Amino acid sequence: MAMKNSVLYCLLSLVLGLMSCQPGETPPNPTGTTLYFPPVSSTEWRTSTPASLGWNETQLADLNPFLQSKNTKAFIILKNGKIVVEKYFGTFTADSLWYWASAGKTMTAMLVGIAQQEGLLNINSRSSTYLGRGWTSLPVLKEDLITVRHQLTMTTGLDDGVPDDDCTIPSCLIYKSDAGTRWAYHNAPYTLLDKVVETATGRTYNAYYQQKIRNAIGMNGGWLPNGFNNVLYSNARSMARFGLLLLNKGKWDQTPVLTDSNYFNAQVNSSQAINPSYGYLTWLNGKSNFMAPIFQTVFPGMIVPNAPADMYCALGKNDQKVYVVPSQKLVVIRMGEASGTPALALSGFDNELWGRLKTIIGY
Repeated sequence: MAMKNSVLYCLLSLVLGLMSCQPGETPPNPTGTTLYFPPVSSTEWRTSTPASLGWNETQLADLNPFLQSKNTKAFIILKNGKIVVEKYFGTFTADSLWYWASAGKTMTAMLVGIAQQEGLLNINSRSSTYLGRGWTSLPVLKEDLITVRHQLTMTTGLDDGVPDDDCTIPSCLIYKSDAGTRWAYHNAPYTLLDKVVETATGRTYNAYYQQKIRNAIGMNGGWLPNGFNNVLYSNARSMARFGLLLLNKGKWDQTPVLTDSNYFNAQVNSSQAINPSYGYLTWLNGKSNFMAPIFQTVFPGMIVPNAPADMYCALGKNDQKVYVVPSQKLVVIRMGEASGTPALALSGFDNELWGRLKTIIGY
């Protein structure tokens, strides 16, 4: 309960700080530069200097102390695919592994899309097609309303107010509303997408991830069980590689990973009207309002007012971040401990960081 109260306080602080902010206009694409992709089987990664990009180096010099003060372990900025900033703090190195927390949700969304493009599942099918009847404690008619798409969009209608919202056993999955009528940030239905993928593909979730994404784009790490959850671990450059894959709409250089453009577009656009700032397990900037974890309140404005409006992102507990900005051809990642009061997904760190990046990059 104390943990939930601290998260509630943090999110209230975030919201109160954003209430007066209004969405800005997305700047035009400043360059037609082709994206660079680092080799899959090498540590080579080309760089660009801040000076060559016209960035404010005085403001950039102040970024390191800020990041360190916010308990950051790794921080990378890519521009056009090339590394502009790469910093590690304390004993953390380029080889260190760290957890993604809920930033891994966006990876799961892409894996579901890949399984669908291979004809192994259909996100409009009932979840029970892959999880079996009785995967919840709901009556059959209510359970049958829930589809894989509802799991991707946090609209299953299952009660997120249970004592343990990570719990995936049927007695923890109880009715709150009909599927598609309520948005709630609920881990358990998301976690069960792992089993959906496993049933559909006939492979373990980790093996499918390794074959379809990790090996295809040169990542490392993997998914490890943690209670009811599976948690993705990798080094920082692997997180940046995934961000670059997102920036290029599911294609790694000339290698297609997620070829279903309709699915990818749905992932990075509003997936439902209840919370327009949420796609398929992906957070979206630039919308007129948003909902946050725990709350059933609709808050006005963008999730990160200081960031470009076209940004979409993978956000995890304790400020694990993958930010993607198509208009600027930017990928920004952050790993570390909580920057302040522990929070789920969104935190005040997002807007504070992008306030600084705005003065550095000048978008």
